[in-house]
Amino acid sequence: MGALDTSIRFLSGVGPKRADLLEKELGISTLSDLIRFYPFRYIDRSGIIRIADVSPDLASVQVLAQVVRVTLYGPSGAVYDTSAGPPRYNAVKRMSVTVSDGSGMMEMVFFKGIKWNSERLKPGSSFIFFGKPSAFNGKINMVHPEVDAPPQGGVSRVANFEGVYPGTEKLKNSGVTGRVMARMVAAALSSCMPELEETLPDYVMKDNGLCPLRYALQNVHFPSSQEALSRAVERLKFEELFFLQLSLLKQKYIHSRGEVGIRMPKVGDDFNACFKTLPYELTGAQKRVIKEIRSDMTGGHQMNRLLQGDVGSGKTMVAVLSALIAVGNGYQACIMAPTEVLAQQHFANISRYLAPTSVRCALLTGSTGAKERRTVHDGLEEGSIGIIVGTHALIEDNVHFRALGLAVIDEQHRFGVEQRAALWSKGPSDGGGGQIPPHVLVMTATPIPRTLAMTLYGDLDISVIDEMPPGRKPVQTLQIGQGKRLQLYEFMKKEIGKGRQVFVVYPLIFESEKSDLKNLETGYEEIVAAFPFPKYKVAIVHGRQSNEEKNFNMSAFVAGRAQILVSTTVIEVGVDVPNASVMVIQSAQRFGLSQLHQLRGRVGRGAQQSYCILVRDIKTGKDAQKRLDLLCSTEDGFVLAEEDMKMRGPGDLEGTQQSGLPVTLKIASLARDGILLSRVRDYASRILEADPALSDPLNEKLARELRAGKYSVRDFSTIS
Repeated sequence: MGALDTSIRFLSGVGPKRADLLEKELGISTLSDLIRFYPFRYIDRSGIIRIADVSPDLASVQVLAQVVRVTLYGPSGAVYDTSAGPPRYNAVKRMSVTVSDGSGMMEMVFFKGIKWNSERLKPGSSFIFFGKPSAFNGKINMVHPEVDAPPQGGVSRVANFEGVYPGTEKLKNSGVTGRVMARMVAAALSSCMPELEETLPDYVMKDNGLCPLRYALQNVHFPSSQEALSRAVERLKFEELFFLQLSLLKQKYIHSRGEVGIRMPKVGDDFNACFKTLPYELTGAQKRVIKEIRSDMTGGHQMNRLLQGDVGSGKTMVAVLSALIAVGNGYQACIMAPTEVLAQQHFANISRYLAPTSVRCALLTGSTGAKERRTVHDGLEEGSIGIIVGTHALIEDNVHFRALGLAVIDEQHRFGVEQRAALWSKGPSDGGGGQIPPHVLVMTATPIPRTLAMTLYGDLDISVIDEMPPGRKPVQTLQIGQGKRLQLYEFMKKEIGKGRQVFVVYPLIFESEKSDLKNLETGYEEIVAAFPFPKYKVAIVHGRQSNEEKNFNMSAFVAGRAQILVSTTVIEVGVDVPNASVMVIQSAQRFGLSQLHQLRGRVGRGAQQSYCILVRDIKTGKDAQKRLDLLCSTEDGFVLAEEDMKMRGPGDLEGTQQSGLPVTLKIASLARDGILLSRVRDYASRILEADPALSDPLNEKLARELRAGKYSVRDFSTIS
């Protein structure tokens, strides 16, 4: 075992207890982990400021001053009497050190480490004091400044740039301060440097103007200058993003070339019949995406494509036309939705689009009756059903297709990898006892920033519908306080009077002792009281209901039997009610930006003017207010997703897996390093085009790094 794999417990000043805490709090268990644990910001310690120029509004200052006097204070705040002998330090509560640099005087205050500091900071001695200045009783002071000996013989012991490391309260309480962390990193670097191997080939470093790894690690922790720090950060960010993309693209390259796909050279009569009778002209974006899909389906390799499109951008129509290409080539297509309500809506819409064609379409869900289920099973097996729409029921073992050529998965992040993989086994026979996998198109209405999509779905081809159908009126989005409830109810009644319907969404289901948020149950009771039966009918849907209850109440609203649907975010994805014109979101500050946008997308489906009303609570923080303001300013889901990632971080985006990113980025940022990520991805792609297996001796280092598994990606997207 080399130094890099050595446990940090064997590092000087660490030990078993601290090692356990570092592993638990920061995930650091080896020296390799420690030297790859980077500062998140840097303090410039290169300048000395005169005390006369210090003001409390400065973030931090560094002064070179001489100790004038030291005063100790007891528990009552009185000056501690030291005339009777050395102080009993357990009785000293505060130490004040007055210092001067000739331009002025200031006070250094210590509440901890009093014995050590009083023995060190003797009157007449000089030190460098660094910290945040503040004002107290009209005087400038520093509380617990960092104290260093002044330069000796022109060489300062204080680094120009000092890294600030992430930490936790538990670590701080156990004595692992920033200074302690820096000492541990320095010791780890000293042990590891002799065996630290370069991870990038010479040609990669030369092509991209990168510094060596040893230089980068030394200067990212202890920069010798601003230029050295910039070069170190650039090298380490490049390395991290490069290996991540190399890993993803290698998977994609192997998959796209290794997986034989069904060739579908024709479009067929049914495609043309449907296309010619569409009630509206396809957008340019829809036409472009259909061309991309058609190219995949004719190429001889299995299609694995992600289709991103904002709410209402026309993804379903793209799915239908893609399915008709499969049918036109003698194959079947399935469209799988995450809920029964969404599957039923897809079936109703798709059946309408297919009216001018000869294609038979069927629906299969958990609620399908036994007799109808047998008919559907038979139709799929004999091939008379060309397109099947359904839920998880489609992947049951007793569902057999004659020749499944295309699987479309809607809102793919709602399905597990195993569920999606089950569709593969339903492809047509390859003649040798196996199956040819169907082409796969996964769709999501959750806008994902490009940099995040390249990471979450890096081994899929990505298509984006970035254009909305013409004629849709923008949803008018506004925010109000809880005090405007009566005016809100009057507005809702006015819209219902026009024959419209209203969504009211709450963040909670049942009252929580820890929260003063209005909850769904009280909200429901209040709305029922404000909108009395029989004139108004109110349905309620939430996650704790049985599927039967949920489907019954949702169906009542979809069919127009209820005018108001009170709900939690279970209606976020998929519910299509063209007659609904108002979306009211209670305690809107509790929702993420992407989630608010998804909820807003539930209205504006019809020709009438629609409204999204954000009801904020009195306690709405600055960041939450910024989210609400952003939502009111634009309807572009991709703009909102980019802003959401900048504000909240890529691992916390709604709709992109709440558990976070598939790989931990230690220094690069998907929110800030998008340009570098694109450049790195293109560069990695060129390397793989020339050497797909990385078998060239020039690429031995790249192959070795990938084999180490550090850049393996959790499977968010692979359908296999």
